[in-house]
Amino acid sequence: MARFQYTAKNAAGQLVQGELDAASQQEAIVRLRAQQLLPTKLSMTAAKARPKATQQASGLFAGSVKSKDLQIFTRQFATLINAGIPVVDSLKILSEGLRPGMLKEASAQVKSSIEGGKRLADSMAMVPNVFDRLYVNMIQAGEEAGILDGILGRLASYMEKSEKLKGQVKGALVYPAVIITVAIIVIAGILVFIIPKFTEFFTSAGKEPPALTAMVVKLSHSLTANWYMYLGAVVGIPFLLAQYKKTPEGRDAFDRFFLKAPVFGEVIQKSSIARLTRTLSTLLSSGVGLIEAIEIAAKTSGNIVIEQSLIRCKDSVMQGRAFATPLAKEKAFPEMVVQMIAIGEQSGTLDVMLSKIADFYEDEVETAVKAMTSLLEPLLMVILGGIIAVLVIAMYLPVFNMADVIQ
Repeated sequence: MARFQYTAKNAAGQLVQGELDAASQQEAIVRLRAQQLLPTKLSMTAAKARPKATQQASGLFAGSVKSKDLQIFTRQFATLINAGIPVVDSLKILSEGLRPGMLKEASAQVKSSIEGGKRLADSMAMVPNVFDRLYVNMIQAGEEAGILDGILGRLASYMEKSEKLKGQVKGALVYPAVIITVAIIVIAGILVFIIPKFTEFFTSAGKEPPALTAMVVKLSHSLTANWYMYLGAVVGIPFLLAQYKKTPEGRDAFDRFFLKAPVFGEVIQKSSIARLTRTLSTLLSSGVGLIEAIEIAAKTSGNIVIEQSLIRCKDSVMQGRAFATPLAKEKAFPEMVVQMIAIGEQSGTLDVMLSKIADFYEDEVETAVKAMTSLLEPLLMVILGGIIAVLVIAMYLPVFNMADVIQ
């Protein structure tokens, strides 16, 4: 990303000067024209490095802010700026109204940095655990274009839709997890508390129990005697898998597995495409360059397969090719997505097309989640009922056998 100095004429014919960041001179011209400025002089300067986070930020803001809190903060910030209140005063009002915590500290730090002469985007970049790269880039684009209130409104809308999408996917994954957990507790309760009562009865009868009954009795004895090992496995295995997922190799393995999973794969693919197209649309409509928008959107897709596909596309776009050309070679993206992006590039409405794709796939995710839930509910109930039925049959087989002997 290079920095360009420009001299341009505005709509009133007056000369204005300034600086902006763009991937190329052509992109700088396009961004100036989007601001209704006619460039008369344009020259590239050394890229301005974004201020690094201070030592205070790395320690004080070592965690992260809840998405819901940041979303409300952004919506309120947009409302205050739209009402004509200066940025510093807006941040002061917001900071005073926030609960003590990371976001309150961050807004106070940003306010102090602006009062020290820095721009809003540069000040927010100093707190990366609160304001990520997408947030900072959009704020920078809004400052340069003079439409900060509109950009903040887009950011708030983007976060609202992103949270809704994330909630739908989480809801789809939580339901089967709850059912499986309840099933494990019920089955463990039967094996620990009920089976031993039947075992005493079988022993007093003095007859060898059937094979199925003997197997269930052995499982019950093993669970009772080695309960700590089973409990350690139930708690330890998910914990180890969660730790493994945090590693690059683990994330790659999990993302590829879930993307190909027969039930969850479709939901995850659609939600990732909806998220990245929404991000791309929001960034492009805010004046961020395509190359940087692709790079940022890749990291927000939530799946390593789609992220790597977008990075490969970015490298191809940097060589001068259309975005849809390398995208067509990636199996992670449906043909409809590629076609709509190609139409958007040809018509100059790429951000609009990406927004329509995001709307479509957000609706698809909602439909897919409902279908998956309606499919999983009876399936899990049948599996749980089948396991309990096997346990009940195993316990009553000796009773039936003794009844046959008596007859």
